[in-house]
Amino acid sequence: MRLSLSLRLALMFAVLSLVTVSAIGFYLYHSLEKELAWRDDQTLSGRLERMESLLDNTPSIDVLRQQPQLYANMLGNTDNVLWVLNSDGDVLIEINPPNLPLPSASLATDTGVIFSSGDAGQPYRLASYLTRIHQRPLTLVAGKTLTERNLMLSQYRAALWVALVIAALVAALLGWLIARAGLRPVRRLSDNVASIDVRNLDTRLDAFDQYPELQQLTARLNQMMARLEEGFLQLSRFSEDLAHEMRTPLNNLIGQSQQCLSRGRKTEDYEALLLSNLEEHERLSRMINSMLFLARAEQGAHPPATEPVSVVATIDKLLDYFSDMAEEQAVHLLNRARENKDLTLLVAPDLLRRALANLLDNALQHCPADGTIAVSASSSTTSIRLSVTNSGDAIAAEHLPRLFERFYRGDQARSHTSETGGLGLAIVQSIMALHGGRASAENNAGTVCFHLDFPHF
Repeated sequence: MRLSLSLRLALMFAVLSLVTVSAIGFYLYHSLEKELAWRDDQTLSGRLERMESLLDNTPSIDVLRQQPQLYANMLGNTDNVLWVLNSDGDVLIEINPPNLPLPSASLATDTGVIFSSGDAGQPYRLASYLTRIHQRPLTLVAGKTLTERNLMLSQYRAALWVALVIAALVAALLGWLIARAGLRPVRRLSDNVASIDVRNLDTRLDAFDQYPELQQLTARLNQMMARLEEGFLQLSRFSEDLAHEMRTPLNNLIGQSQQCLSRGRKTEDYEALLLSNLEEHERLSRMINSMLFLARAEQGAHPPATEPVSVVATIDKLLDYFSDMAEEQAVHLLNRARENKDLTLLVAPDLLRRALANLLDNALQHCPADGTIAVSASSSTTSIRLSVTNSGDAIAAEHLPRLFERFYRGDQARSHTSETGGLGLAIVQSIMALHGGRASAENNAGTVCFHLDFPHF
């Protein structure tokens, strides 16, 4: 199960807070432990100093042993211990309520106070000091059990853990509330997206200008909606145009067959009917093949295999192929690409020929008698352009950007169908897309010019 963004942010906020507070608590705990240890050592050192002063101000140790209340009051409670040892390690004075083991006299040295720790059923801390009292070497040892200190630290740790748990819970709750409040614009954006369907594809999302993080997302979503709207409208137009294109040959087939079957006919009439039906079937077949090519080209599953192709040689072959048709229509064909005879393209040869053939076929349909169709080529630093120009009436400016749509019938420039089944220019655009280029059209001084722009590789 995937967690919501609000919950994930809350958990991350809780973990971050827990780590931060734990680090602070760990630092404070160890600082407290170190401070308490330092204070205990200072207390033990102070007791050694006071004991040394007491011994120095007393005529003999025997006097102190006979009056233990003088030094016993220095300790104050049962957690503290005190030994005075001679050079042989014999105990001269002992106060040891917790019954700690007798320390070795070797603990003390001339270097100063020596601290040591131990555990005899309960942890303790000792401080030993070697001194000379009345020209007599003595070892002073003061000690303190650490039970009370460890109990206090244990309680502090318990309180710290409780504080950490509470802090984590509070951080998680606050993080969840903050995340929900912070993600409220995202929920609004989601609600706006959910309200859009096929009936209102022209709707656009709110700008959310007050949230810089959502500005780019909203803009990209609006761009996507514009593309979806355009694609949906194009698909709707395509479905309508496709139905219209297929209805015509089907109606012809049905009408001719019904008329022929309405009464007895001669063999020649049936042969004529079959021949006419064959033409309509071929027209449908060309249309289906063109649609299949477009579908495969748009999927881009199989990139075309490219190779260097001579532009001039390819144009010469195509013009030779269309020469008979041009002669019948009294149209002149010109190859102006010979000015760049060494120009080559890295393309799929069959797709290049098909694109140019479709443009030449389209030009022949709209070029008037005694008109001219010229094919030219030019090269720039970024692309290589092939152009097919035919004399004739200009195309309205509003139709130029849509000429390469399937079955587009904006004006006379798309009012005829040919061997491509009404999809010739759409096939040209798909071929150019496969090669990373683009196709375009423009009016130019009494002529209509179609351009194919191939990128340099």
